[in-house]
Amino acid sequence: MARSFEFHARTVSALTFLSRVTGLARDAAMSRVFGVGVITDAFSFAFMVPNLFRRLFGEGALTSSFLPIYAKVQDRDPAVGRALARMVLSRVAVFLAAVCLLGEVILWIFWPVGGQESAILSARMVGILLPYMPLICLVALMGAVLQVHHRFGPTAAAPIILNLMIVLTSVGLAPSVIRKFGFDPLDQNTHITIVAVSVLVAGILQWAWSAWSLRGLDIQRGVICPESRQKFKQVIHQAIPMALGLGVLQVNTFVDGLIASYPTLIGPTIFGVAYPLQEGSMASISFAQRLYEFPLGVFGISVATAIFPQLSREASNPDAFRNSMARALRLVMFIGLPASIGLMLLRVPLTATVFQGESFSREDTERVATILLAYSPAIWAYSANQVLTRAFYARGEPMKPVVVAMMIVVLNFILNITLIWTPLNTAGLALSTAFCAILQMIILERLLARRIGSMITSDVRASWLRTLLVSAVMGGLLAAAMMFAPSEASWLVMASVLMGMVVLGGGAFFVGAKILRMPELRWALGKQ
Repeated sequence: MARSFEFHARTVSALTFLSRVTGLARDAAMSRVFGVGVITDAFSFAFMVPNLFRRLFGEGALTSSFLPIYAKVQDRDPAVGRALARMVLSRVAVFLAAVCLLGEVILWIFWPVGGQESAILSARMVGILLPYMPLICLVALMGAVLQVHHRFGPTAAAPIILNLMIVLTSVGLAPSVIRKFGFDPLDQNTHITIVAVSVLVAGILQWAWSAWSLRGLDIQRGVICPESRQKFKQVIHQAIPMALGLGVLQVNTFVDGLIASYPTLIGPTIFGVAYPLQEGSMASISFAQRLYEFPLGVFGISVATAIFPQLSREASNPDAFRNSMARALRLVMFIGLPASIGLMLLRVPLTATVFQGESFSREDTERVATILLAYSPAIWAYSANQVLTRAFYARGEPMKPVVVAMMIVVLNFILNITLIWTPLNTAGLALSTAFCAILQMIILERLLARRIGSMITSDVRASWLRTLLVSAVMGGLLAAAMMFAPSEASWLVMASVLMGMVVLGGGAFFVGAKILRMPELRWALGKQ
C-alpha cells in the first residue's frame, strides 16, 4: 500500500506543478499590470475570503471529515456510498449558497459610505468574489469523491482554469473591454473589476469540469437511506471541529492578511497613532505567499492529499498506519528542507524573475523578498502539519488538533501585533506564521506518538540527518555561487541567474541523495 500513496502523490504533484506554474504566470501578470498598492491590496484581500472558505471547508474540514467515511462506506456498500456523496454535495451546495447570500447582505448593510476610496474598492471586490466561494468549495468536495475512486487528476488540474482566465483577462481581455466601451484606459479600478468578474466565470468553469469528471460514478442515482443519513450527520459533526484543526495555517494567513490590510480597509492610523504598516502590505504578503506555497502545494500538500485515503483505510491497523506516517514524514522532510533553504537563498532572483517589471519596481522586489525570507524556514513544517493533522482525522480524533490549533492561532495573533511594531515590520507577520508552524508540528507529532507509538524511529532520524547533510551541501554551493551573482540586472539576466541556481542546487541535492542511496529519492518519483 505504501507505493499507492506515493504513486498518486506523483500524479498530484505533476498536475499541481503545472497549476502552480500557471499560478505564477497569473501573479506575474497581476504584479506587472497593477504593481504593489491599493489596487492589489483590495483584490488580494477579497480573493483571500473565498480561498479561506475553500481551505477550511472545501479542501479542509468537510473533505477531511467526508473522505474517510465515504471511503469505508464505498468499500462496503457502493449504493450507500453513492447516496452519501449525493447528500453531501447537494446539501452543502445549498448551505454554501445561503452563506454567500448572507455575506452579500451583510456587505450591503455595512457598505462604506463616504469612506476612503480604497475601502469602497475592497468592498466591491469582496461582493464580486464572494460567489466564487461556494463554487470552489464544491470543486474540492467533488475532488474528494474522485480521490476515493483513485482519480486525483481532475481536481489537481482545476486551478489551471482559474490561472489562465486571470492571465488572459489581465493582459488582454480587460484592456480590450475598456477600449471598446470607452472607459478611461488609466482607470485601474475598472481594470481590476473586470479581472474579479473573470474569477467568478472561472469558478463556474471549474465546477462544470469537476462535475463532468464525476460521470460514470452514478452519484445522481444514489437513493437516500437511513444509513446514508446517519453517515451524513457523522460527516457534519466531525467537520465542525476539523475546520480550525486542519486550517490553522490558513487561519494564521488570514489573520496576517487582516492586519496587513488595515491601511487599505481602515486608514493610516489606529487610535490616533500611525499604523506601522503601509498600503501595499497586503499585496506584498500575498505575492510572498504565492512563492512559498509553490513547493508546499506541489509536494507537501500533494503527499498529504494522496496519503489521506490510505491512512483512513489503515486506521484500524496501528503498525501499517505508523509505517505509512513514518514514510510520509521522511518524504516531506526530504522535499521540504531543501525547498526552505533554496527559497531563503534565492528569494531575490526568484521574486524579481516572477514579479518585477512595469508597475512592480525593484523596491517592491526587495520588500516581497524580505517577507519570503521570513516565511521560508518552515516549508517542511507546513508540509508535515498537513500530514499529521490528516492522521488524526483518519483515526476519527478531530479534537486534539483543534485544541492545538486554537493555541497556535492565539499565539500567532499575539506575535503578529507585536512584531509589526519592530524593525521586522510586515516580515514579522510571516516570521510569526513560520514559528507557529514549527511549534504546531512538534506538538502534533508528540500527541500522535502517544497513540500509535513513535513515528520518529532510528530510520526516520537517520533519514532526516542525511537530508540535512545533503541540504547543507546544496545550500553552501548556492551561497557561494550567489556571491558572484549580480544584485541588480535586467529581467533576462535575473531569470538566467535563477535558472542556473536552480539547476546547480537541484543537481547537487540529487547527486548527494544518489551518493547516500536515499530511498526518499525513489519515493518522490512515485517508485517503490
